[in-house]
Amino acid sequence: MAKVAWIGLGVMGYPMAGHIRRKGGHDLTVYNRNGAKAEAWCKEFGGTTAATPQDAAKDAEYVFCCVGNDNDLRDVTLGPKGAFNAVRKGAVFIDNTTASANIARELYAAAKGKGFDFLDAPVSGGQAGAQNGALTVMIGGDEAPFAKTKPVIDNYARMATLIGPAGAGQLTKMVNQIIVAVTVQGVSEGLAFAQRAGLDIPKVMETISKGAAQSWQMDNRWKTMNENKFDFGFAVDWMRKDLGIIMDEGKRNGAIIEIATIIDGYYAEVQKMGGNRWDTSALIARLNKKS
Repeated sequence: MAKVAWIGLGVMGYPMAGHIRRKGGHDLTVYNRNGAKAEAWCKEFGGTTAATPQDAAKDAEYVFCCVGNDNDLRDVTLGPKGAFNAVRKGAVFIDNTTASANIARELYAAAKGKGFDFLDAPVSGGQAGAQNGALTVMIGGDEAPFAKTKPVIDNYARMATLIGPAGAGQLTKMVNQIIVAVTVQGVSEGLAFAQRAGLDIPKVMETISKGAAQSWQMDNRWKTMNENKFDFGFAVDWMRKDLGIIMDEGKRNGAIIEIATIIDGYYAEVQKMGGNRWDTSALIARLNKKS
């Protein structure tokens, strides 16, 4: 049993921390900006709450973090009451936030300067994956802390892979999100076409899902998309945040991101329809509105 700190108990962090507690049996101290949520987590899973990220990180062997964006991440790590003020030498800080590769490298360097390790470890699998402990974790950092931490990460993951040096985890998440966005648009256009053609939708989707068109998005979302139900996962607001990070990185590294950039505009249209918290499969709502 290890002493673990967890910072950020949102829709992803809450169940992820729970798996570390229940599956791993680890001793957890949790921090959340909304203290009531931290109290609720402790009531459900056991453990203790902390008043600040700094207090949570004190004496922990592993400090996990899952917050909203670069600014949130910088605040809970390097801020006046940030965790980096208290992480002990030899510990490992694991960041599950989807953020920029730049901040991952910045925090890696800051951690090394203070004598502990840092892994950027964004996840894929959405809220359902977090709840089921079946996330895919893409990791940047050094081999030794990864090997040390993987048994703890495995409590909420079905796969955890060290991709490369600091920032590689975040860059891999960007690859993931480009492909997801383009795939969702493809499923949306195909399904909307089938609807307009008057086809038997279940027969169509069940048939083509056994061929080259098959994807996770098709298998898991076509039924709800066909019913215009969009409350089953990763929100449009979050996808637009991720696509913004991707487009910024593309400007830096020269990558051509034509289609994902267009789809970001489509998601902006969905937001104007009131779909900020709809899941990403809501791209079809835009097509149905236009038809």
